[in-house]
Amino acid sequence: MAILALGINHATAPVSLRERVAFAPERTPEALHDLRMLPGVGAAAILSTCNRTELYVDHEPGTELQALQWLERFHGFRPSELHAASYRYQDVQAVRHVFRVATGLDSLVIGEPQILGQLKQAYRIAQDARTLSGPLEQLLQRSFSVAKTVRTETRLGANAVSVAFAAVRLATQVFDEMPRRQVVLVGAGETIELVARHLLGAGVRRTTVVNRTIERARALADRIGGQAARLSELDTHLQDCDILVTATHGSEPVIRADALRQAFVGRRRRPLFAVDLGVPRNIEAAVAELPDVYLYTVDDLRQVVEEGMRGRREAAAQAESMVTLHVEEFMSWWRERAAASTIVNMRRRADQARADVLERARRYLRQGATPEQALEYLSQALTNRLLHRPTVGLRSAAALGDEESLEFASRLLALEPLDGN
Repeated sequence: MAILALGINHATAPVSLRERVAFAPERTPEALHDLRMLPGVGAAAILSTCNRTELYVDHEPGTELQALQWLERFHGFRPSELHAASYRYQDVQAVRHVFRVATGLDSLVIGEPQILGQLKQAYRIAQDARTLSGPLEQLLQRSFSVAKTVRTETRLGANAVSVAFAAVRLATQVFDEMPRRQVVLVGAGETIELVARHLLGAGVRRTTVVNRTIERARALADRIGGQAARLSELDTHLQDCDILVTATHGSEPVIRADALRQAFVGRRRRPLFAVDLGVPRNIEAAVAELPDVYLYTVDDLRQVVEEGMRGRREAAAQAESMVTLHVEEFMSWWRERAAASTIVNMRRRADQARADVLERARRYLRQGATPEQALEYLSQALTNRLLHRPTVGLRSAAALGDEESLEFASRLLALEPLDGN
């Protein structure tokens, strides 16, 4: 069997194409069973995210094109419509690709951690659908441990590479015990949602989404497990706020120094970490002059992001070297496993020869032969039985002038020249 990694991603296809190839979670089990029914397919898994859709297949050599044709049929594409946007990796290159995906080295943002969770989810779905087995199952399991090792031994995921991530990273440096912190998010767009996701990952559990349109605030609050409030209620929520993040498109600040000073009455020097991701700014510049307020703008965070990108590029080079070592380890295991069936067959044949010769030696004894005669017969007959087929093969190779096979047989059998030859 061979391993195939096939798909499209952010580097090969625009979002208009990627969204057409995506698999909804509820349809993935059905798709896996359908894919598994292709001739020559032994195991299958499907990874589908906003940036990539990939099929991982254990298949008979020569059948790799079937998977791409199946992907086109399943999503209603014309034949060959996905060829230009797709990539296919076989065996060692497929192993390397899966390891790079798991570690975040193949992501749009190098080192992003979400992809590992998505890959684990793809693994669980394939397990539940009973379409995983053999080397493919082992490959996905290994990819999880490789990703963990890379993140433990490098700083691949330690550096902030987006303003949302940078904001949350700074917040964790200002505060400990993040689950206790009260967060207020002003806005309900993509940037604020990304901040909210990072905050959840950091352990925050108390979040209020404030927006001019309460319906949008409620929709985001439902997605992150928080509560919603109108913009007119903002001052009330600022009284107990530890972390404030804003990202709206208004032309005027939504938070002014005078209003915040009034909200601070009774806070008793409780610090406020504030991040203004709006352009134009959502928080009046004078807020930075208030005591116990730590205010950061997009420009402040941009330097953190640039430093983070440099750090991740350096860590990525180290991570690539580690992936190469793990690929070699996996390929060694795979090659040894491939030889296992050959070894089992060889030993089974040898054991059958031993049993046949032993039975004949016993019959020889019952016919009156001495033990010495029976042992001599057994040793000669067993030697002849075990060496007959290799001898025929070597003679055939010699007759054909096949020096390569003769040399390989010599190494395989650890043969040394006899004295004087």
